[in-house]
Amino acid sequence: MNFDFTPEQLAIRKHMREFAEREIVPKAQMNDRNCKFDWDIAKKIFKEGFLGCPVPEKYGGLGLDYVAYGLMTEEVNRVCSSTRTLFSVQTSLVALTILKWGTEEQKMALLPKLCNGEFIGCYGLTEPEAGSDAANQQTKAVKDGDDYLLSGQKTWISCGSIATHALVFATVDPSLGHKGITCFIVDTKSKGFTAQEIKGKLGLRASDTSSLFLDEVRVPKENILGNVGDGFKVAMSALDNGRFSVAAGAVGLVQGCIDASTKYAMERITFGKPIGEHQQVQAMIADMVADCEAGRLLYLRAAHLKNQDVRNTLETSIAKLFCGEAANKAGHNAVQIFGGYGFSDEYPVERFFRDAKVLNIYEGTREIQKMIIAQDALGIRYANGKQTGRPTALAYVG
Repeated sequence: MNFDFTPEQLAIRKHMREFAEREIVPKAQMNDRNCKFDWDIAKKIFKEGFLGCPVPEKYGGLGLDYVAYGLMTEEVNRVCSSTRTLFSVQTSLVALTILKWGTEEQKMALLPKLCNGEFIGCYGLTEPEAGSDAANQQTKAVKDGDDYLLSGQKTWISCGSIATHALVFATVDPSLGHKGITCFIVDTKSKGFTAQEIKGKLGLRASDTSSLFLDEVRVPKENILGNVGDGFKVAMSALDNGRFSVAAGAVGLVQGCIDASTKYAMERITFGKPIGEHQQVQAMIADMVADCEAGRLLYLRAAHLKNQDVRNTLETSIAKLFCGEAANKAGHNAVQIFGGYGFSDEYPVERFFRDAKVLNIYEGTREIQKMIIAQDALGIRYANGKQTGRPTALAYVG
């Protein structure tokens, strides 16, 4: 693996950082305070073409690699986790899932408009009784001629209220368990489809999070993604992409904490000198920097495998687990460094602290990531498929 970034990767990171500082930072605090999804920022993102980073140019994307996509995602989350959520859902969970599982007709019809923002997608997997137990889908898909009628409820769906299209997972036969789950591309304007925004969130207050309700929503069979019964495989492959962008975003949050904390630590004076000269403050900053560097290498390792089209469930889970934990620790330390000022939204670290928590929950909780990693190490279940000569989860480092 080459640790040097290409000129193209450096250029897209620089461009994304400049955009984030210019367009996102000035409004991030107020949008969070007002719990407002900012359509003006979203439209500027669409215009720049950022959403199509790893999608081939043939389908309207930028055709860049996963390293570039990770760096872009990191730069967005360095200043605003809510804005990064739009990136992760639109690109990782929706566009890349259609790219992998869709027919040529589906890809040509949907991907260009997802990349330019004409369409907004959401990922409808989680239900009130199906979170970590994703196979326990209660949403039903009943065949009716050449169509299916979908009925059920989804919850904690990012971008659910603003989406034009939803990837909805439903079971065509509950007796088949996970083998009966099928993924449908649903037009949210369809009769019987409604969304209700979820209020009062701890973090990601400037992103849209909603519950979806389906009451015999008619979906033509041409809108099945993959084949009937492929839904669980579709969902898990999507989460591999989603967890990658969450990991990269988490590193961005750690970097944001470093940027804010180092600046403040050299400005704030106590006992006659900047607090950055006190050992305990230095220790907290050192922890942030070490975690940031380690987390970045972990998600770049996953990006390297994705670029080679090699299955990377294990590596992505390791990155998501470590980076999510690092973000929570960095948010805690940043607030501590700021002291009383860290307890108010006058500075961004209060928002970073709140936004970090969800990184341990969505796209697979930290407990699920630990289960994936441990079961691979124990040989109970191989995350990337059984491979000869790979006895432990960490064998990939050799």
